Amino acid sequence: MTEATVIEAIDAIYVSLRSDNADLDTHIASLKKAMAREGVKEAVFDPTKLAQNNRSGRKTMQAYFRQRGVIVTFS
Repeated sequence: MTEATVIEAIDAIYVSLRSDNADLDTHIASLKKAMAREGVKEAVFDPTKLAQNNRSGRKTMQAYFRQRGVIVTFS
């Protein structure tokens, strides 16, 4: 089994967010590993693909990911 790329990990997070945050922490850990492997400093998400595409939802997502060691920005 190959490890996920940053893009694949972000796509898995979108699916998780639409599925009521199922396995979200697992996907965040996968994203964090992929970012370290690829030398990426921050994860860029498309706000139109989020379940909560408002300022409050984006800030909550950034805070949750930051607590797990991932910096989130939006395109």
